[in-house]
Amino acid sequence: MHYPIGLLFDLLASSSALPWNITVHFKSFPEKDLLHCPSKDAVEAHFMSCVKEADALKHKSQVINEMQKKDHKQLWMGLQNDRFDQFWAINRKLMEYPAEENGFRYIPFKIYQTTTERPFIQKLFRPLTADGQLHTLGDLLKEVCPSAIAPEGDMISNVKTFLFATKMLILHSKQHFLDGEKKNQVMIHGIEPMLETPLQWLSEHLSYPDNFLHISVVPQPTD
Repeated sequence: MHYPIGLLFDLLASSSALPWNITVHFKSFPEKDLLHCPSKDAVEAHFMSCVKEADALKHKSQVINEMQKKDHKQLWMGLQNDRFDQFWAINRKLMEYPAEENGFRYIPFKIYQTTTERPFIQKLFRPLTADGQLHTLGDLLKEVCPSAIAPEGDMISNVKTFLFATKMLILHSKQHFLDGEKKNQVMIHGIEPMLETPLQWLSEHLSYPDNFLHISVVPQPTD
């Protein structure tokens, strides 16, 4: 299975010093682990399929279906040629939503773990609660991957505790928990977001170009 390079870093080397040294092989392709990409067109088709899947979750495919073929091509060419303005001119439309809805329909995400053989976890999850409150990253993990975080009693649960924990974060570079040691790190794009971060905000600002949040759960470094 092919993963984005940033996701591979989070899963395999997030505790490593930068720059990340990698070895590129030009023979002995791992046939049992990866599918060959027959052409650039196949890569483009796979990318657009992921974008369409994400928009189906966020907008019932309304945004992507209203775009013209040239818009799809501009999205891909902007990514391929590392031209952010060209890419974002189209992608920003996929990150918008009507003001009265306060968020996407569902959050496109995949959760990866190094301690399991399951490729990833993907389920339907709304950015808002039934009473209109914002769901957080911690809410998502408790719902679909509870093993990734400590028991609820160890988590920040009120404003006073949050302020205290913020102070401790600054002083001791520890976050999320008041008691005990964290067993895992939750990584996105090489950083460890606070579990109190609204999921809608993460989806808008930390999604990969395919419009999915790729969330890595890795063991807490021992050093």
